[in-house]
Amino acid sequence: MLMEWILQIPALFFSIIIHEFMHGYTAYKRGDDTAYLSGRLTLNPIPHIDPVGTIILPALAYFSHMPFIGWAKPVPVNPYRMRDPRYDMVFVAASGPASNFALAFLSAAVLKLFYISGLFGLAFFVPFYHLLTFMVYINIALAFFNLIPIYPLDGSQILMGLLPYKALQVYERHIPYGFYIIIFMALTGLFKLFIVYPMGLVLKLMALAGLAV
Repeated sequence: MLMEWILQIPALFFSIIIHEFMHGYTAYKRGDDTAYLSGRLTLNPIPHIDPVGTIILPALAYFSHMPFIGWAKPVPVNPYRMRDPRYDMVFVAASGPASNFALAFLSAAVLKLFYISGLFGLAFFVPFYHLLTFMVYINIALAFFNLIPIYPLDGSQILMGLLPYKALQVYERHIPYGFYIIIFMALTGLFKLFIVYPMGLVLKLMALAGLAV
């Protein structure tokens, strides 16, 4: 158990930090340098740590036997410094989950290469097998968690950039209660509908593509 934590906690932090870094980098490429000026375009974990999303919620997920979920301190973004504030924010929001999917598929590809090479037959590489397997699962879980369309998760930002204005006015009414809805879903196991079942589908697709985990 201790060895699992030693491997998994850094992997979780790294995945979350890459997620937030990509938000800031995409915003920067779209014309907003707020994250850059705030010192958040960095892979140093310290500026990205959020007490609830990076520590408390992952611990709650672990002890309740749910997939690891969490977030880092949101990267500051000013959409009004972008060329097209509303639609550029869709790309900024989507870049975080997209980075997690990319990390999952990259980890699965490295696993495949290790299998082909026979390296996992050596005791030295067994921890790397567990680390890469965890990277696949945690990044798919993080991607689907953040795509849940509840504020302040990325899914809500994507939806707010795509909804017609009348529907947007109705949707935005949930914003003051978004955090409480997320906690309620975590405590009641409703995350299974948005994370566990979609994860199963993606893993099956990966297996069909020859990237079985």
